[in-house]
Amino acid sequence: MLHCERAILATTFLVILSGCASTKVETTGAAMHEPFCREGAGKLSALVYWGPQWRSDQKEPERREAAALRGIESFFTGSACVARFEVRRLPGERMAEVPSDDALLNLASAAAPKPHKVLVIVVRELGPILRIGIPSIVEGGTEVVLELRLLDVPSSSAQANVRTHWRNGGTFVVKGVRSLDRDMSAALAAALVPGSAAH
Repeated sequence: MLHCERAILATTFLVILSGCASTKVETTGAAMHEPFCREGAGKLSALVYWGPQWRSDQKEPERREAAALRGIESFFTGSACVARFEVRRLPGERMAEVPSDDALLNLASAAAPKPHKVLVIVVRELGPILRIGIPSIVEGGTEVVLELRLLDVPSSSAQANVRTHWRNGGTFVVKGVRSLDRDMSAALAAALVPGSAAH
């Protein structure tokens, strides 16, 4: 009988820990007036510059950077309206080293073939979160914080300059680092394709 009670308690504990995850997205800044691209409107090409801006105590930055790159590539590979894309690493580690809009447009104009869009992605956070205490006993999940600049090359215009905070988790949700590339891709979709926040 005691063994049976322990088994029931263990099963109940596992069900509780599995929790129910939900996705929340907060975006600030000069948001996009229209999606990055529209299906059926012709396929476009994109030149993507990206780099991390980790906090000083960031754990395993190399692992997170590899996951971020996989997530970026996955987003563009899976996009039905992107014909070609190229991903390049931003030089250095500080925001001051990110090229200006004019410099980015010049780089895009010199590229062959010339892309339709230039996107700058600065990754501030990418990883699991776990909070233990009041009011929730256990609350966790993963979060992604991105700063994005989107330029339209043909019109030489800025289309977005936003900061996006994407979170997937909830009470009794415990996640590790295995989903980080998918989380990165989902955060990009939420920022660039309105209506794609669900994970």
